[in-house]
Amino acid sequence: MKWLRGKDRTEASGPQVVLKIEGMHCSSCGLLIDDELEEVPGVRSSRTDVRKSRSIIHLTGEGSADHATLIGAVERAGDYKATVIK
Repeated sequence: MKWLRGKDRTEASGPQVVLKIEGMHCSSCGLLIDDELEEVPGVRSSRTDVRKSRSIIHLTGEGSADHATLIGAVERAGDYKATVIK
């Protein structure tokens, strides 16, 4: 889990991407998605809200991940479909 890896839990400023995610059923789904997204180079943090079916991804800004890479990370986490909202 991300808290075991010592990720920065403060709210990040700077560039962000918001993904709509379909196929989540419980909080474990959100944790799996966050774990996968936070392994992507250029991602500072990820907060997935299962009830809202979305993930807010804060980027480092320098050589940040592109949308296709972020969507691919969500799909690697399980049987989920992601689309960019913002």
